[in-house]
Amino acid sequence: MTPAPARGTTSATLLLNATYEPLCVVSSRRAIVLVLADKAVSVDSAPEEVHSESVILPVPVVVRLTRYVRVPYPAQVPLSRRAVFHRDGSTCVYCGGSATSIDHVVPRSRGGTHTWDNVVAACRRCNHTKADRSLAELGWKLPHPPRTPSGAAWRLLGARTVDPRWREWLGMPESVSA
Repeated sequence: MTPAPARGTTSATLLLNATYEPLCVVSSRRAIVLVLADKAVSVDSAPEEVHSESVILPVPVVVRLTRYVRVPYPAQVPLSRRAVFHRDGSTCVYCGGSATSIDHVVPRSRGGTHTWDNVVAACRRCNHTKADRSLAELGWKLPHPPRTPSGAAWRLLGARTVDPRWREWLGMPESVSA
């Protein structure tokens, strides 16, 4: 029987390949099972411990597989409402207010696509004002063009919050989030 993490322990663990390449995020429970089965080695641990009758194990925050696993990655980060809000910092790209909806820069009714480079976060007022018009018709300008998110953090985590203890393994500076 596998020991269960204590209440208050971390709920997610970063899983690294044998080459220390980030693979995915798994539950702490799954990481504990991998460590106990000698399929992974704990690289970084939380101060909390899990206890069983004969084993005391620190809750892993980062684990590394003992064998190399070849995994094909999708070419792009999946487009979702939550990910668009995260990319744009939950602020309206038109006025800087709090974003409550997404907007297509080139309206879909005019041939715009539902892709990362055409979707932005917008407040309800700006989205309603813009409607199905182009930015040129309104005289509006974007502060920066929308782009597809890139990097290991986006590929693995999407809009999930990054545990600060994962940053060195994801190649992220201290001040940047996913």
